[in-house]
This record gives sequence, structure tokens and C-alpha cells, in this order.
Amino acid sequence: MDYKDYYKILGVGRKAGTDEIKRAYRKLAMQYHPDRNPGNKHAEERFKEINEAYQVLGDRQKRARYDQLGDSYSRWQRNGAPGNFNWDQWSARPGGAQQVDFDDLFGDGMFSDFFRSIFGGMGAAGGTPGRRARTPAHATQPVAITLREAYNGATRLLQGRQRRAEVKLPPGARSGTKVRVPGGGPPGPDGQPSDLYLVLEVTPDPLFERDGDDLRAQVNVDVFTAILGGEAPVETLAGKVILTIPPATQPEQVFRIGGRGMPHLKDPQVKGDLYVRLKVQIPRQLTARQKSLLEQAAGRK
Repeated sequence: MDYKDYYKILGVGRKAGTDEIKRAYRKLAMQYHPDRNPGNKHAEERFKEINEAYQVLGDRQKRARYDQLGDSYSRWQRNGAPGNFNWDQWSARPGGAQQVDFDDLFGDGMFSDFFRSIFGGMGAAGGTPGRRARTPAHATQPVAITLREAYNGATRLLQGRQRRAEVKLPPGARSGTKVRVPGGGPPGPDGQPSDLYLVLEVTPDPLFERDGDDLRAQVNVDVFTAILGGEAPVETLAGKVILTIPPATQPEQVFRIGGRGMPHLKDPQVKGDLYVRLKVQIPRQLTARQKSLLEQAAGRK
């Protein structure tokens, strides 16, 4: 099994703070987001890799364990020890903490073998690495979803050796939202399976920024529309709408479009608002007539 350098994947140093890691993740996730790279397999794999790195470095416990592993792995490399690195002492497989006993939790290879082996039991309550929990525990599993999936709701296929189930993810989910899967976790002392909690992580979107149940976006219009007024199409997660631009609209002005934000988690029929910031584009070239008219308006003729 190959070691994964999550710091290198996100392009941050080992002493990077939480905010720096989050900014790096958001920037890369937007660059390689599937919505921006339809059909691009390289971008899809890179997006999964970026998400996996953030799942570790963005979590205090996982990052601490990963740093310990990294120090041990670095010493092994420096010493030039013969044979393979001893992964068993770091594995979260049976014999370690309680974990979800699924080879590919969702059948889509969202997480690598390295991640599942090292961090498979990190979310389990009541257990520590290298020691089996004595009391019934529940397991947690990070799941990445897009903003559009958070808006519409989504499903994930839970696939294990002896179980197959479809799990519904609710509209309005946020990063940190937990979805309970009864009986989907590791067996307790009585042999009965415990519960599994899917911890959702909403990935950055290339068009929208989320603020609670509200969304923020921008729309580009030419300078003539801003001066004279007109209309501009605006993308929303429920389709395009037409925004009316009044005459003499100033750059950076913000318009509120009611009910075009995210569904409320407890009542999906209630939605937040969409706030659209106007970006005015100045033409790089003008026709002779346009230039003449602008000069007249400016009083130069």
C-alpha cells in the first residue's frame, strides 16, 4: 500500500492552520469540481483525492493520527530499513477500532485503500486505535455531496459483503449533517450490528456560495445594460430566472431573488434567498458610433 501525502495534495505545509487548509481545499475543489469538468476522468479522480485529503487534514483527530503515521513513515525512509513498512500497526481493520465493515461503502471508490485502512475506525465511538471497544458503538463515515445534491436531496448505495441498501440524503443538508443508517455499523458485544452515521460534506460549487439557507452568486452585464436598464439571465439551482436591471444600476449592486436559495433541512418547502451581485463588464473595443455617443453623453462634443 502506498503512503498518501495529503499535505502535498492540498499544496499546504505541515504546519498549516485550519483556515489555510480550508481555503486550499475550496480553491482546488472548485477547480476540479465535476460540474466544471464534465466527462473529465482525470479531474474526477483529482476531485476525489482532494476531498479525501480534506477529510483527514480538516479533522483534528484524523490529522493527529496522520501526522504520527507520517513521522513514523519518514523515519523508516531515512533509516533505509529493509523490507516493507509495517502498516499493521496503523491499520484500523479488525483488531483495531470499530469500523464500518464495507469494502467499498458506496461502490464508487470515493476513498482510497490507504484512507479506509488507516482511518476506517476513526469515527467510531467508544474505541481507540489498537483496542476493541467494549460497549456498543456507532460508526461514522464521511460522504461528499455536491451543492446540487444538497439542494435536491440524493441517494447513495450502501454496499457491503452481506448487505445492500439505498440511503436517502435529505434536501437542505449542510456540511456536518448526519444521516443515520440503522444497523449499518459494526457488531456490538451481542453480535448485533450498531448504527452507521453518514457525515455529509458539501463540496464547494463553482457558481454559488452558501450562507446558511441563502445562496450568493454573481451575474455579468455590459455597461450599457447597467446604464440604460434591461434584463439578465441568472442561473439558480432550480433553473434560470430573468433579473430586471433598473437604469443607472451601480457596479457591485446586490439583488435579492426570494425563495431561490437552499431548502430548510427540517422543512424543504421553505427555501432561503439568492443574492446576486452585479458585475459590470466594460467593452474593450467600441464602434465609432458607440464612441461618438459616449463622448456626446460625457459632454466632449
